[in-house]
Amino acid sequence: MADQPKSPSGDPTPAPGAPQIQIDVDETTAQGAYSNLVLINHNENEFVLDFAYIQPAAPRARVRARIISSPRHTKRLLRALEHNVRRYEERFGRIEEMEPMPLPPLPSGGLIS
Repeated sequence: MADQPKSPSGDPTPAPGAPQIQIDVDETTAQGAYSNLVLINHNENEFVLDFAYIQPAAPRARVRARIISSPRHTKRLLRALEHNVRRYEERFGRIEEMEPMPLPPLPSGGLIS
């Protein structure tokens, strides 16, 4: 993730003894997908994060990506996001939280918009 220390050349410096991982991203995946809504559900064994896009004043959201993750990895993701938001705010200023937009009734489960 982006929170690894950098060497003088700007390359991430792995922790001592940590395996180096190379990540390949195909062109389509590298383009990314915009999301302004996340639906979160879980059971004992996994978390399901549905990243969706909802247009203003539209009653329907379209899921752009679904990520299924173990509870342990989801908690590591949460910690990494918290760390990176802190770093972002230190550099660029506080992220203002807006009032959530009114949403139509959604299926049961968690929701973060």
